Amino acid sequence: MSFEEEWSAARATAAANISTRLNQAPAPGPADLVLNQDHIGAIGSEAHKLHSRLQADGRHAATASAEAAGALSREGFGSGAALAKANARWESQVETLAAACAQISNGLNYSLSSHRRDEQCLYAEFTTSKLDAYLK
Repeated sequence: MSFEEEWSAARATAAANISTRLNQAPAPGPADLVLNQDHIGAIGSEAHKLHSRLQADGRHAATASAEAAGALSREGFGSGAALAKANARWESQVETLAAACAQISNGLNYSLSSHRRDEQCLYAEFTTSKLDAYLK
């Protein structure tokens, strides 16, 4: 048996198996979660806006807090060290939150573009297979 004959037989078997499985699949019920590309895009956009706002506004008190902590410490107040520690923790938390927002935004943007590419490939493959069927 030649390669072409084996390949044709394998394709026919696979097509029959897929058809059988699809025909036996239960009818879809009400969806638990429905998201369309507009919803995903809007969430990604909001995550990007939040990231930008955190970068701009999340650290507006950092310099004043550091200066106040230094001044309090120089005057011998224990609250200076506590304020410095609170400021450092705040900076760390803002950084973590901004990174999470960036990750959400980038991940959703990647998902949208990846899905769009997959859809285009599938469309091209189905169109080509239909053309191929008509030409034979």
